[in-house]
Amino acid sequence: MPPRGESTGPDTRLAALRRFAAAITILNVLGHFVLGFEQSWAQPLVALATAYTMELTLETVGAWADRRPPPFRGGWCALIDFLLPAHITALAVSMLLYANDRLWVIAFATAMGIGSKTLIRVPVGRGRVRHCLNPSNTGIALTLLLFPWVGIAPPYQFTENLEGVGDLLLPGVIVLSGMFLNTRFTGRVPLILAWLGGFVLQAAVRSLAQGTPMVAAVLPVTGMAFLLFTFYMVTDPATTPSGTLGQLAFGGSVAATYGLLTASHVVFGLFFSLLIVCSARGLGLTALAWARSPIPIPTHGDRPIPARVSLASSPVLEVAE
Repeated sequence: MPPRGESTGPDTRLAALRRFAAAITILNVLGHFVLGFEQSWAQPLVALATAYTMELTLETVGAWADRRPPPFRGGWCALIDFLLPAHITALAVSMLLYANDRLWVIAFATAMGIGSKTLIRVPVGRGRVRHCLNPSNTGIALTLLLFPWVGIAPPYQFTENLEGVGDLLLPGVIVLSGMFLNTRFTGRVPLILAWLGGFVLQAAVRSLAQGTPMVAAVLPVTGMAFLLFTFYMVTDPATTPSGTLGQLAFGGSVAATYGLLTASHVVFGLFFSLLIVCSARGLGLTALAWARSPIPIPTHGDRPIPARVSLASSPVLEVAE
């Protein structure tokens, strides 16, 4: 098993992590000092402490079990780079969840997000395994499911203290920076386009089928939560396909699932739809790996019976006596 913090792609993945971490850090600092975030400073601090502790502990145990040195032992730069995913998860959870003054809820959501990376891993080819669930989205979705009295931070908190051009400036910065990061580093622009196109399509279908006003159906696209979800969450390169067709299918599936959940009057459909699609993709990758693996060669006494079988290539079992 590769180290949990090991990059499986080119150096652009590390560059993307650094920039995503910087962007979400700046947004949180501005949010608490300028924009009007409703949460206390204790929430991001608790989330960060939980994420760092979980990430370092799980990696230390994994490295000990695999008899390899942990990747964060290469100095301060190695430690900081290793903790970037945990940093992003913690700040996303603390920024988007609203649990009044209950800090343990934020710690729980963060722990679930970080823990899912170790507990739920699927084969991705060539003997490698990866986590398939978006960590921050998983922590948020599980918390919303288990504790109905927890909600999402009010949308107005992102622009509560802004007036005039500021109401347009911040969303514009989010969109432009998100498009730059996903164009230059993650390559997830097809996924974004499929998600946005699918979102408009599901809104039109619900408008025709249920009489929902089209304006109301597409209104979520004007919210900061939707923009952050679109450019910083659903595009997670570690838990989404890399190929263009795969990205189109993934983005469209998230939109379709969101439409079904919303039509069924399920709230917080953004987070639940992404969790469902990521879970389905993980099951599909597992089934595909199982189908491609050969059946163990049967034996007869001390003499093995040569056999060739591949569930992916042929359903016929060929046995040569």
